Amino acid sequence: MKAWSRPQIPTLAPDPAMPRVHDSASGVSVEVGRGEGPARMYVCGITPYDATHLGHANTYVAFDLLQRVWLDAGREVIYTQNVTDVDDPLLERAAATGVAWEKLAAEQIDLFRTDMEALRVIPPTHYVGAVESIDWVVTMVQRLIEAGLVYQVDDPQYPDWYFASSQVPTFGGVAHLDREQALAVFGERGGDPERPGKRDALDCLVWRLERPGEPAWDSALGRGRPGWHIECSAIAVRTLGEEFDVQGGGSDLLFPHHEMSAAEGTAVTRTPFARVFAHGGMVGYEGEKMSKSRGNLVLVSRLRAAGTDPMAIRLVLLAHHYRADWEYTDADLVAAQERLLAWRGAVADATGFPAGSTIATIRGALRDDLDAPAALAAVDAWVAASAAVDSDDTGAVADMATAIDALLGVRL
Repeated sequence: MKAWSRPQIPTLAPDPAMPRVHDSASGVSVEVGRGEGPARMYVCGITPYDATHLGHANTYVAFDLLQRVWLDAGREVIYTQNVTDVDDPLLERAAATGVAWEKLAAEQIDLFRTDMEALRVIPPTHYVGAVESIDWVVTMVQRLIEAGLVYQVDDPQYPDWYFASSQVPTFGGVAHLDREQALAVFGERGGDPERPGKRDALDCLVWRLERPGEPAWDSALGRGRPGWHIECSAIAVRTLGEEFDVQGGGSDLLFPHHEMSAAEGTAVTRTPFARVFAHGGMVGYEGEKMSKSRGNLVLVSRLRAAGTDPMAIRLVLLAHHYRADWEYTDADLVAAQERLLAWRGAVADATGFPAGSTIATIRGALRDDLDAPAALAAVDAWVAASAAVDSDDTGAVADMATAIDALLGVRL
């Protein structure tokens, strides 16, 4: 599956310092990306309906910052993102709207691409749909069967295949939930803890056998389709190798999705799945988490259609630390538009305040757990200083415009 076009990214003299990000599994900040070979990252993609709301955009802009820091350090990056282009929520939306699921998925993926291009998000190296990864999934499930970790549920009509999560010693090491918490969250986020015939309530589906009217593919497991978690496990291992630097996504993916994916991947490869599990915060609107089920969505495409500059939208997101939960209001957009206008006014002048220390501050902030608000504050201070001080530094403006573009992804 094709991704989207890559923005033109200006370059600075490389700063070899590696970024540190918060690891949800260990609870501490960890350096990521150092070592031989490219830095490698997997960020879970969309289920293609109701794309692209600000919650989506918040996640992908956050991990775009990480990729930009790695590039600024002179590192090559291999980045994989999936698309869950066949799954129950997509099929349910297609049925409710009377649109073929394939058509709905294709339209929403294309909309997502245009939103990412507008926000100047660097595309993944590998952009892989669940449908095109089915052979990889089947191969991984077969390996788990050989390891005794996948079984068919005791259901004479639909003996689906399940992963025996509790038999993997590392299971639970990502989210650190007790069993009662895990069961509650599993049921809320796509799991089926109460399904009869499972060996353990926390076991998760890896291959769903065909139901009437549902899409299905022939395989050695029977005609059916992949489960959600195994999709990401298979795609990550196939495109990034047995161990990679960062598994990323929104905090709502911590459990069960990242927990299950990591357990499946580790069970197959017998190595840790990702070195760091990084999670972005949730974006709220009108008093609740922004979500498809609630319908309280602020869509990037609608903001753009109303004439909003995509760089202002990006600044709305960057004004909040990526791990913070926050609520969007119209005031956020007004503040971002005013900030963008001020920044553009400053770089339109022939001279500006010397930029070296400000660029160093931006780099340091982003390397410290992607602290975009601190980076934005540094630019604001430079803009104010440029307005207050009569400077003859003709290179400062060009240097700042380059740094803001390369590091923050904001084209002035």
